[in-house]
Amino acid sequence: MSSERGKEIAELGSSRSPSDQQPATPSRYESQKRRDWNTFGHYLRNQRPPVPLSQCNCNHVLEFLRYLDQFGKTKVHLQGCVFYGQPEPPAPLDALIGRLRAAYEENGGSPETNPFASGAIRVYLREVRECQAKARGIPYKKKKKATSAQGKGGDGSSSTMHFQG
Repeated sequence: MSSERGKEIAELGSSRSPSDQQPATPSRYESQKRRDWNTFGHYLRNQRPPVPLSQCNCNHVLEFLRYLDQFGKTKVHLQGCVFYGQPEPPAPLDALIGRLRAAYEENGGSPETNPFASGAIRVYLREVRECQAKARGIPYKKKKKATSAQGKGGDGSSSTMHFQG
């Protein structure tokens, strides 16, 4: 079965026309997104019973994040880390969720049912940021909305929270 799939991939690769402008190697972001998506898919398949993507919800995503926590994916920046003590160190967990959110939709998932975009995930991410800030002795400060929106006739409020990954 895997040799047939290999043949299909080889045929697809040779049937591309020169007008296809795809780069030979994907960007770092695309590579990470594919790797993260494969890891999440592997996690769902290894659940007992396996969880089909169509039945995945925010609880599965939260369990996945806690699972990754065992391997240091969401740990606090400790002393000795170049980001230790910085008020706003990089947030790999936010980036991970952003990549998975994009991958979910690229793989046929609906934005309305995207489990990575749920409120429970945003709350979890906020709690992790607060926990990391407290561990560093730095008070967590919620980011303020840009004031430029008010100058453009808007009131600065929005019912939609846009996720930046």
